Amino acid sequence: MSEPPHTAAATSLTHHHHPSSTPASSPLNVREYQKGNWTIPETLILITAKKLDDERRIKASSTPPDPSSGAARHHSRTGELRWKWVENYCWSQGCLRSQNQCNDKWDNLLRDYKKVREYESRASAAGYDHLPSYWKMEKHERKDRNLPSNISSEVFEALNEVVHRRYPLRTTAQPSSSSVPSPAPISVRPPSPPPPTAAPAVSETSDSSETECSEKMESDTKRRKFRNIGSSIIRSASVLARTMKSCDERKERRHREVMELEERRMQIEESRNEANQQGIIGLVSAVNNLSGAIQTLISGRHGQI
Repeated sequence: MSEPPHTAAATSLTHHHHPSSTPASSPLNVREYQKGNWTIPETLILITAKKLDDERRIKASSTPPDPSSGAARHHSRTGELRWKWVENYCWSQGCLRSQNQCNDKWDNLLRDYKKVREYESRASAAGYDHLPSYWKMEKHERKDRNLPSNISSEVFEALNEVVHRRYPLRTTAQPSSSSVPSPAPISVRPPSPPPPTAAPAVSETSDSSETECSEKMESDTKRRKFRNIGSSIIRSASVLARTMKSCDERKERRHREVMELEERRMQIEESRNEANQQGIIGLVSAVNNLSGAIQTLISGRHGQI
């Protein structure tokens, strides 16, 4: 795997002073946490805090607590106060971040570190012929390959040191358990080959049967899921069809009602027009009758004269 550019920031992590106790913070002081993006110095302080916290917890776990001195209660609370300890250390170094911010940032750092490490492993295995090194790519090239675009070599080296310090401790703790003398029946085995060949056959058959059972259970679970999905789709389709049918029926009913109202309005208009026409005709006839009577009256007076 291609090594990132060498810097002294990662090696300086080993020279930090290991705090003998949790950095004190007055309960009366309300901390104002810094927001925004993390800077590289803040990230290196967080990585140092995690390294020292790992050493502190490993040392505490290797020392059996004394119940009479109350150390057992303190040991049980170590996991609960872990990120608070990290926050206090960061504050003592000028990194004004909360324990939740530290926790989230650490998770993001580990995720980005794993992506870069796996990519470098693949590129190194291919001889960097088809895959360029992460440290020689630009930011847009890293984004195109779904890689973190802004992880620096200092941060990667510091994380690499912390991860390599953490896992060798786990692997070196295993031989201590295997150093216990094995019982006599296991240490003295018959030299004949049939028993060891028969045992793996049984284990293989048991493993294969367990694998078949697990695969069968997974297939049954998938079938049930598919059946449930199919039945839910059918129910949804039937509900949708009923809803659409009811909507069409309501639209048809509203259309009929509108047509009936329009017919009634037209009938009312026709009756109103007919009444108006009859009134006009009556008025004209009355005017004619009145004019005829006036003419008759005038002609009668002229005859008398």
